[in-house]
Amino acid sequence: MTLVKINAITVPDDSGDELARRFAARAGAVDDQEGFEGFELLKPTDDRSVWLVVTRWRDEESFQAWVNSPAFMHGHRSAAERAGGEAPQRPVGVHSEVWSYEIAGGSPGRG
Repeated sequence: MTLVKINAITVPDDSGDELARRFAARAGAVDDQEGFEGFELLKPTDDRSVWLVVTRWRDEESFQAWVNSPAFMHGHRSAAERAGGEAPQRPVGVHSEVWSYEIAGGSPGRG
């Protein structure tokens, strides 16, 4: 069973590019985590201000192991903090919620 975790992040209009840049700087950071199956950062194409971080996991235990890992804590610090500097003056997102789903149906598409 694949578990889907969605982090819905509300981002001010002038901060979306910075959010994408920060995610690009961490690309691949979770790829080797046991039970990790995939990741997408979804940018709104309408007037919404909520970006979606969609991850797929083998199970809840795999997701929780990552959330409680040093790699998670390291990856959620800013690039400046990871390099030994100060945290940014303000976070990119102003609100965030994590949603949890399991796949109940669908289609593989034609690719």
